[in-house]
Amino acid sequence: MFDIFGIITRVMLGTAPAQAPAPAQPPRIVTTAPLVAAPVASASQSANDVVDSVQKFYANIQQVTALFRQSVTNDMLGSTKTSDGQVFIMKPGKMRWDYKEKKKNQVKVKKSFISNGTNLYVVEHDNLQVLKKSLQQDLMPVAVSFLYGKGDLKSEFNADLDKSGKFGAKGEIVLKLSPKKPSAQYKNLYLVVSPDNFRVTQSIIVDSSNNVNHFRFYSPNFEKPIASGLFEFDERSVKNYRIVDADQEAKAAGSNAVPAPAPKLPAIPPAPAIKK
Repeated sequence: MFDIFGIITRVMLGTAPAQAPAPAQPPRIVTTAPLVAAPVASASQSANDVVDSVQKFYANIQQVTALFRQSVTNDMLGSTKTSDGQVFIMKPGKMRWDYKEKKKNQVKVKKSFISNGTNLYVVEHDNLQVLKKSLQQDLMPVAVSFLYGKGDLKSEFNADLDKSGKFGAKGEIVLKLSPKKPSAQYKNLYLVVSPDNFRVTQSIIVDSSNNVNHFRFYSPNFEKPIASGLFEFDERSVKNYRIVDADQEAKAAGSNAVPAPAPKLPAIPPAPAIKK
């Protein structure tokens, strides 16, 4: 079976597509009130209680738009690459991640991850390539699907409260999630949680090689309507691009045929989150 988890972790949020010029300061944080009020965290809450509250928060929202900054640190090389972009999420199961970069005083989209809940497209403008995958048979991993109110983090992860102070600001709750089954993608997943409504403000993946993929999200808007067309992709709009059909390649490989060359994918897996 084609590895949908691998596509999402390596392509959508994998190694930064390019070292985008970082602003002098992070974008100004603008908080928009959530659609449904949530209880404030108490000192007596356990890690599992916080996980339940996080999932309840996302189960009660319909859409969100936010800016993000991704920092990917290679443990062996000691280097960090930074990318900026914008994310859109809308129920049921629709997501779009646009990675942007500035060239000659113009901001352009370098790579997009687009899912309408039925199909997944990864559009790589620099490589003139589109990777597409049907989601009819493969489900989004729970580390992604909880953002639109589906899946159960506790079914795949053991949760602890991290009090090391390594991640998050003072007063924020930090969840340390460890996979119940050994995983090359996850050594640990950290979620930094706002104590006022249990919105995830940062997510950090540490993989099996100790590489770190860190997402920070800014200026979320849980109320602004999102046009459904934003989650659709028309292959005819990129006539000169190579279209790679992951389902066809998997079928060809299964019949012992020689598959087309695999798309060149980034290697370090991450996890998405939403920041206030």
